[in-house]
Amino acid sequence: MMSYEAYMNQVIQPMRDELTRNGFTELRTAEEVEQTLPNAKGLTLVVVNSVCGCAAGLARPAVVHSLKHPKKPDNLYTVFAGQDKEATAKAREYFEGYAPSSPSFAIMKDGKIMTMIERHQIENNDLQTIANLLTNAYETYSN
Repeated sequence: MMSYEAYMNQVIQPMRDELTRNGFTELRTAEEVEQTLPNAKGLTLVVVNSVCGCAAGLARPAVVHSLKHPKKPDNLYTVFAGQDKEATAKAREYFEGYAPSSPSFAIMKDGKIMTMIERHQIENNDLQTIANLLTNAYETYSN
């Protein structure tokens, strides 16, 4: 019999793969987050991934679509809320002024939070609108 943890890992692996095969690096520990986010140069996009329906139907497809834009982030990272709990908690320490929200997108520049696209902006919108929120942020915060 498969353990609950093994089962969950199997279930969520495709949710991880949807981002990693599109250029995202997973930050799975608090240490990885600490070493990466504050030191990332240029524009960084951090996807707070999640198992909810709006992550599958809206957040992940919209973020992948947004990367077709001429201006894109220099760095693509992801943490998985509810799965990599310590990494997610550590990442949220860098999202100063924003309540925990998943799924969500953090736009950072040179290690500092610029803006956040939060769950309420994702779950009540369509894919193109969410992609536009992202590409507008890329335009606004790129050099």
